Amino acid sequence: MPELLTDDLNALLEVLPPHVRQPFANPADRENLIEIVMDLGRTPEARFPDREIILSERDVTQEDIDYVSSRIGDFGDDNRAGIERTLHRISAIRNRKGKIVGLTLRVGRAVFGTIKIIQDLIQSGQSVLMLGRPGVGKTTMLREVARVLAGDLKKRVVIVDTSNEIAGDGDIPHPAIGHARRMQVRTPDMQHAVMIEAVENHMPQVIVIDEIGTELEALAARTIAERGVQLVGTAHGNVLDNLMLNPTLSDLIGGIQSVTLGDEEARRRGTQKTILERRAPPTFQVIVEIQERNKVAVHPDVGAAVDSILRGVSPSSEIRYLDENGEVVISKQQPSEEKVKVAAESLPLPKGKELPVMYLFGVNRSRMEEIAREMHLDIKLAERPEQAQLMVTSRNYYRRKPQRVRDAENMNIPIYVLKSHTPGQFHQLLATLSGRDVAFTADKPPEIDLAIHEAEEAIAQVKSSHIPVELSPQGAYIRRFQHIIAEKEHLSSHSLGKEPHRRVRISRG
Repeated sequence: MPELLTDDLNALLEVLPPHVRQPFANPADRENLIEIVMDLGRTPEARFPDREIILSERDVTQEDIDYVSSRIGDFGDDNRAGIERTLHRISAIRNRKGKIVGLTLRVGRAVFGTIKIIQDLIQSGQSVLMLGRPGVGKTTMLREVARVLAGDLKKRVVIVDTSNEIAGDGDIPHPAIGHARRMQVRTPDMQHAVMIEAVENHMPQVIVIDEIGTELEALAARTIAERGVQLVGTAHGNVLDNLMLNPTLSDLIGGIQSVTLGDEEARRRGTQKTILERRAPPTFQVIVEIQERNKVAVHPDVGAAVDSILRGVSPSSEIRYLDENGEVVISKQQPSEEKVKVAAESLPLPKGKELPVMYLFGVNRSRMEEIAREMHLDIKLAERPEQAQLMVTSRNYYRRKPQRVRDAENMNIPIYVLKSHTPGQFHQLLATLSGRDVAFTADKPPEIDLAIHEAEEAIAQVKSSHIPVELSPQGAYIRRFQHIIAEKEHLSSHSLGKEPHRRVRISRG
């Protein structure tokens, strides 16, 4: 089990007024203490994971609040202060005149072993974003991440420490961060600037950042990731869905955009003309949802998880926890039985069919590679046009006819023009090149998946029992797929009934 490194709890208790400090005389009463709350005119409280206790029958006075304030560091613009060389955080509540009328004294602890449950993800070099409710241990885990990466893996780690919560108050960082370096932030509004400064001035391999909460910070995170630096951070939100619904932070998982499809494409997908799609590759490749201190849910492929949710499919994830012996147990959490039918299966590449070597011009390389991985395709990308068998470019570039496009035309290299940079366009390109039926790629909507699955089950039943089977009512577009499937299995099918109850009947003949 995790071993407590230090909580420096005496340093926190010493700043309390004597009548508030007295109940902690017994060390056993300090275990699992989360925070102490002192509000003017109310009794002081101590909060634990499972209970709250009153520390004194005397109401907190202004003298009590001033007593504490005079024994800690200065409050910053975020109304947070600390105690030098400790990890404790003191937050202030002020009245309209700026006078402090309440204090929250949060216990800061450094704990060994808190990242054992996700250590393989941290060591993979991928950027990891941790989510979870307040007090669940995000910052404690983040602190341990910095120590392990800088100490055990000998990486150049820089912590952007806005409220001195990760590395403690004062100019000398707390030993809990090991050999990691710490950059303090003068005011919370400048956190994004310090993030960029850390990359440009100090050549880190890893940036550790707590509480990404603004659009500028999300943009800075993307800039850092695009420079090849690993990011490990936390953000406001408990689960992946929270980020998708947050317009400020959705860029961390690729961003969400509304796309209007043409009539033909909408019919092909069987969807409305306006749909939601992921805008770009995610800044963080892995998301860890901290459910309890020793239990997390992991989305190892954030891009795939977001795409699944946008298609109405519950993404699969990993549930990890520590057992009684402190060993990591990993179980796969699959979607419900109904939603498993919705998840599209990538079809194998036809034998003897190889994708041409492509040269991308004005096209996002990382997105193309990401879509190829989702489709289980091995693509080859050329560095120069003359090495390629096909040029792929966007409509805007092709219309302007820059020199690279003219060179490809002069060399008689075929040019494939993308209408847009949406995942659907990339799917369509790769499906066409690999010889797949575009309608049966992983991009198809859930309604088609369910209809296909129903038709396949009906075909198996007809073959075994020779009894005709009627399928659920569907639109004309989806019924066409069911007819095709029956025809491929050498069975008879026809539509019967009136709209909107028209359906397919499959039989022997």
